[in-house]
Amino acid sequence: MTGPTIERFTRFPRSLARRARTERLGPGVPTLLAHPDWERPAPVMFWMHGRTATKELDPGRYLRWIRAGVAACAIDLPGHGQRLDPAFHRVSSTRDLLERVLPEIDAVLGSLSDPRFGGVFDLDRVGIGGMSAGGMATLRRLCEPNSFRCAAVESTTGDLGSLFSHGDRAGGGVDAGRLARLDPMANLDGLAPIPLLVLHSEADAMIPWPIQSRFLEALAARYARAGADPALIRVMTWAQTGAPGEHAGFGRYSNEAKNAQTAFLVEHLLGPNPGAGNGHGR
Repeated sequence: MTGPTIERFTRFPRSLARRARTERLGPGVPTLLAHPDWERPAPVMFWMHGRTATKELDPGRYLRWIRAGVAACAIDLPGHGQRLDPAFHRVSSTRDLLERVLPEIDAVLGSLSDPRFGGVFDLDRVGIGGMSAGGMATLRRLCEPNSFRCAAVESTTGDLGSLFSHGDRAGGGVDAGRLARLDPMANLDGLAPIPLLVLHSEADAMIPWPIQSRFLEALAARYARAGADPALIRVMTWAQTGAPGEHAGFGRYSNEAKNAQTAFLVEHLLGPNPGAGNGHGR
């Protein structure tokens, strides 16, 4: 099912470009798909980038996944990439972005069952993750019924109430009711514990580590209340990484971070099946 390399992939490593394609899935969401061989069923990692980035960011991440046997399904967030609208790039538009993307997640994943894909996406083995705004969407999606096997987030937080009262992030004011609907911290009772990998720089200038750390304490308590081991939450932090703003990637620790994430996905998406889910996170 592979085709010629398209222009958007010209900066991809050749071994990734020839296994990648773009589709518009669900309600027309631009989606990057990469598969180990496009022949046999492979587990899927659904990924969301951060604000002002695109789905093509960080091809090294996707290359590691497909080499390990995990397919990538990465979307452009609303207003980004192939559906560009600069209004969504403002910090104050993060809430608008989250409202738009949350219902798109299941719709895109559901599209992978289309017969044209030949069953090469194993929708009983799906992970979800994202960085920054994509991580916020991930954590909020986990607060609703789902069958995701695992999740991985980086440079993000699930405590939007604290984040949007920090510095200039309020954007001129916060609708408390609207924020509560979007805030993972306010919806933790709906979260079913699954393995979660958290990566963060402790010097992150955009999303301060103390805000995420407090959320993780609350999340661990939620796991314990649900009878799950809080050790299912794995946390890796670095005091400083050298990345821009300590937020855009992990600088000199980028390779370590990507390898840790890939190993986590291999463990939970390619390991023993604890029981089939319903296929696409619902």
